Amino acid sequence: MFFGEPAKILVAPLDWGLGHATRCIPIIKLLLARNCTIALAADGPQKALLQQEFPGLEFIRLPSYGISYSGNDFLNSLKIATQIPKIMTRISQENRCLEKYLMDHKWDAVISDNRYGLHAKGLHSVFITHQLHIENPLGRAFSGLLRNWNYRFIERFNQCWIPDFENGPGWAGKLSHPDHLPHIPCRYIGPLSRFVPLGGTSQEYDLLIILSGPEPQRSRFEKILIDQLKLYKGKVAVVRGLPQERVQLEISSHVTVYNHRNAAELNHLIEASNLVIARSGYSTLMDLLSLETKVIVVPTPGQSEQIYLARYLSEKKLVMAASQLGFDLAGIIERAQTFPFAQMEVRRSFLLEQAINDLLEKLRRPSEK
Repeated sequence: MFFGEPAKILVAPLDWGLGHATRCIPIIKLLLARNCTIALAADGPQKALLQQEFPGLEFIRLPSYGISYSGNDFLNSLKIATQIPKIMTRISQENRCLEKYLMDHKWDAVISDNRYGLHAKGLHSVFITHQLHIENPLGRAFSGLLRNWNYRFIERFNQCWIPDFENGPGWAGKLSHPDHLPHIPCRYIGPLSRFVPLGGTSQEYDLLIILSGPEPQRSRFEKILIDQLKLYKGKVAVVRGLPQERVQLEISSHVTVYNHRNAAELNHLIEASNLVIARSGYSTLMDLLSLETKVIVVPTPGQSEQIYLARYLSEKKLVMAASQLGFDLAGIIERAQTFPFAQMEVRRSFLLEQAINDLLEKLRRPSEK
């Protein structure tokens, strides 16, 4: 990068669900506002979502991790463990893809959201993760092994950005505040949300349902909800989390169904709804908590991280937690009427802006890459 030229930065979210892509949106917007040249590494639903937000940007394709899940917490950990060879292969493949891409394209930096292979000699690399501690049902010994494996890959990057507040326990609890950090410069950049409080939005819906996450659990939860929404009397909006879907689902006259909503549209829907039901993925939680939304979270079965976050945040009364097993919409909504949701004042943080400004300043001084 020569003095006066715009920085050229590749942004690459992991392809496990849409959350990694959605939380990259505020990063991309800030980089564009600073006249950076941006390319996005994404494919499938992640690409479809980001293309709606940034139709003029270049996209490159990286190999998909293609991870499959079990619906049981213990079995899910074992199933993911059996896929470690495939994960390692994908990490090597994406690293080779990056090296090949750099032979024909000059980039100054890469910002990788949980893609472990996106680092290269001479390229300033930033790794984004909130999971420094990886929650699992197999005990502390296995947690230690996972942390060592996690840190070994993270420490190949130049920096680690953590989307939470530095003063623990923050919004992600022990996930983002482990006993010790990786041995590279680590920086808390505050929670990442693509939304902003609109203010003065009138209520249009009694209930908003935001579906997300991997299959088959996304579809299973959708079916549970469809069956029960037919009996619910309030006005409902459902966002299915399917940015590539073209077939429109119809449930009932009092239920409006969207396959996908872009950031501005979903921002409005959330603020126009009295109550929200959603998964407890961290990206979803950052979006909803940033708007001080009354939310019922239903963790994806088998995902230890979501189960932990639902329990942790419900104990703080920031969300109300429910289980997909035996899900009873009427009973859950009735319980929500008396749930003591905590009043949380969300103050705007400039931590991300500061991190990006410091990154761009570092790129102007090549000796510090």
